[in-house]
Amino acid sequence: MKLAIGDKAPDFKGIKQDGKEISLNDFRGRKLVLYFYPKDNTGGCTAEACSLRDAYDDFQDKGYAIVGVSPDNERSHTGFILKHRLPFPLIADSNHAIAELYGVWGEKKLYGKTYMGILRTTFVIDEKGIIEHIVEKVDTKNHAAQLLKP
Repeated sequence: MKLAIGDKAPDFKGIKQDGKEISLNDFRGRKLVLYFYPKDNTGGCTAEACSLRDAYDDFQDKGYAIVGVSPDNERSHTGFILKHRLPFPLIADSNHAIAELYGVWGEKKLYGKTYMGILRTTFVIDEKGIIEHIVEKVDTKNHAAQLLKP
């Protein structure tokens, strides 16, 4: 099922890098940037995370929380956060259950090989849990600008 602007964001529960549970309900009454990325410490994923990190104050000023989701485990996320000084949590979606809820677990191709993985996508969710924006063509180095533009 493909989600669209105006849809209710699927409720999710996951485990953050610190081993604590996090859910969509934790953000009721607050806007959320929920971004899905393939792998910690890879070029594009690092550029994307650092773009969001560098504009974090701008997101906060506009009332947005940021949460990243990838199939990496909690330990990998902890290292990624520390190495790049990320001020937002990352969810360990090792069984890709959240990615499947959001329709971003799918077939990919690399060097002629087909495999299943995260389709890099960002959802902007409003205070009531409604999807207000979706970015499927993520410009990793300028992702914050893609989201903050008027």
